[in-house]
Amino acid sequence: MNTIPTTSRDTSAYTVVGGSEHHISGNNTAGKISAGKISAVILNRGTPYPRAVLFEELGKLGFESIISLEGSKRRFDLDGLSASFPSVRFILSSGNVSPGEEINMAAQELHTPLFFVIWDDLRILRGSADRIIEKFSAAADKTPRLCTVPVIQDGSFETMPTLIAPLQIRGKVKTCPFVPEQDGQKTLFPFDGIGIYNRETFLRMGGFDRSLGSSLSGFYWQLMDFGFRSWLWGEEINVSMAVRLSYEGSVTPEDNSTDASFRRFYLKNLAPVFRGDHANLPLRRFPGFLIRSRGDILTGWEEFSLARAWVKINQYRYRCDAKSVTELWGNVHEEAAVS
Repeated sequence: MNTIPTTSRDTSAYTVVGGSEHHISGNNTAGKISAGKISAVILNRGTPYPRAVLFEELGKLGFESIISLEGSKRRFDLDGLSASFPSVRFILSSGNVSPGEEINMAAQELHTPLFFVIWDDLRILRGSADRIIEKFSAAADKTPRLCTVPVIQDGSFETMPTLIAPLQIRGKVKTCPFVPEQDGQKTLFPFDGIGIYNRETFLRMGGFDRSLGSSLSGFYWQLMDFGFRSWLWGEEINVSMAVRLSYEGSVTPEDNSTDASFRRFYLKNLAPVFRGDHANLPLRRFPGFLIRSRGDILTGWEEFSLARAWVKINQYRYRCDAKSVTELWGNVHEEAAVS
């Protein structure tokens, strides 16, 4: 049985500014894991909201450390913020990288068992670090849940339909969003990447996909791949009503355009067949994939062969197939059909 994480290769090179270290890194240099602690990881959209206020709020809430993911361009306020908040580490990537890759970078740098991913245009309305630690650390020590997602409100303080149910119709996958109503409800993936992640489980899963040498191009397909792979491999992503966030402004719409990212997502998540205790990507799936991809046969075969080899390496990590995953949300599907 193969148990080596093969989903993620080394992340892109990046520079860490501020905090306790100033170095160029591509590996985990954080050292010993701090038990019962949680870090905050901030993804940046470049919004006009003052980041100093966010850092102050997160510090007061009791987060062990804060990592701010800056992208590839050095922002004008970085030097001032680094001086004012010496405990905050700012990660600058060597090129344009996706949000999923940035989260992978942060996970490598952290030294806490839990990390909370948010965006710079979000505010925490309910849920201090102590409260999160109290609620999730004990569970993380027993049965590590991959990710716990908060309740999220829009700028008008209306609860958003951030829980995602997958639907598979004639080989095509669609998603149905719904509003969280109680603790423990399942979601396919963390909406906008926002959630409390178990670092050890996240790294063991391989984080966000770089399995075939590059990341998926769109964040939507990164999240879809991460979510499906999580449930296919026996992990869980659930909501907690104890943590509530609010967007400061409008919510960025998702780009779910069908492109090369969808093809790779399809081959690794929807196409594999599960039998007994393992999965495989049978050759009989190739004609349907070629028709769906609308590409030339040589490119299609190369994509299919790479994905087939990846599934073979990870065949014993699968616990079910895509149809079984979608059936977990049966009640949501029924409600969607009625409406």
